[in-house]
Amino acid sequence: MKKVSAIVLAAGMSKRMGMMKQLVKIGEQTLLEATLNALQGSMIRETILVLGYRADEIRNAVKLPANTKIVTNDAYEQGMSTSIRAGLGAISPDSSAALIVLADQPFIRASILNELMEEYEKSGATILFPVYQGFRGNPVLIDRSLFPEMMQITGDIGCRSLFGLHPDEIRKVAVDDIGVLIDIDSPEDLSRISAFRNGASSEILRSLEVKDRSVQKEPRHLLIVGQDEMARTLVKFGRLLNFEVTVIDPLLTRRDLPEADTLLNELDLSKAHIDTSTYIVVASRGRYDEEALQQAVSTPAAYIALVGSKNRGAEIMKQLRSNQVPEEAIKRVRCPAGVEIQASTPEEIALSVMAEIIQFDRRS
Repeated sequence: MKKVSAIVLAAGMSKRMGMMKQLVKIGEQTLLEATLNALQGSMIRETILVLGYRADEIRNAVKLPANTKIVTNDAYEQGMSTSIRAGLGAISPDSSAALIVLADQPFIRASILNELMEEYEKSGATILFPVYQGFRGNPVLIDRSLFPEMMQITGDIGCRSLFGLHPDEIRKVAVDDIGVLIDIDSPEDLSRISAFRNGASSEILRSLEVKDRSVQKEPRHLLIVGQDEMARTLVKFGRLLNFEVTVIDPLLTRRDLPEADTLLNELDLSKAHIDTSTYIVVASRGRYDEEALQQAVSTPAAYIALVGSKNRGAEIMKQLRSNQVPEEAIKRVRCPAGVEIQASTPEEIALSVMAEIIQFDRRS
């Protein structure tokens, strides 16, 4: 078996959480300890923990496995890419690949990590990541041949910047574990995944409610991919304006979003009955943007938009082109989404997006 090293990215400032999320307790252990323990139970040969913000505090508070190598990233404020570079710089020369692990994914199972490594051994692919019900998850496994390109990454995009450059070298590994999709960025995330405590992943799987019915065609249909605060506000605007609203996200339940007409926990737009009266908004904060848009541009939807910055939009369009998506289809995507009102809060962004949808609807 080829030697694979894990690089655990734990240098961030946890701004959305409002506290040191690496030290948040999940049952009897901290979030970071849960992630590291999953690695210990797998075939990973080496673990490199990248710390940055309040590194000494984390080091003193967390019980680290004996074979954990700690690297400090003093440039952590410049984005995730700096931590990836710091981790790669410390990797053993005999490692064939690196598994890029997010420190805020405490429900990753050792068996899933082993599946990725076994598929790497068999397939010869240079980029591998887990997929659950159509949603791309983490961690990502990168072959050593791509390390030089990884060292050139800048900003906060991470491994995704390589996907569009090497589409033929990617292997999507289908897994039956929603834990690959769960990270904890905010207190709301922590509350929503409380059923996962002590590894009880089956509880949340049972709680996921997908309406088993056809979407009745209404004059207007709003389809949202994602479930952040902006997306939730957009659902409310859509219902207020008499749109039929469908939300696609792997973790939503009926209790979480009672205003939506339909919830889908699988990233398969064919199940949403899209027609020329459908307005699609992708608001997954970079998690499933590419996959959702690649499906969306092949539909007859009246409007397709990506919520994100111009730079983020340009990166996504580049990746779509590398995946052989026709230029004419790519031009259908609105990014940044919404009319220009200098929106900054989630509510204002949702309002600007809804206003643009109404403009398109009036023109049709």
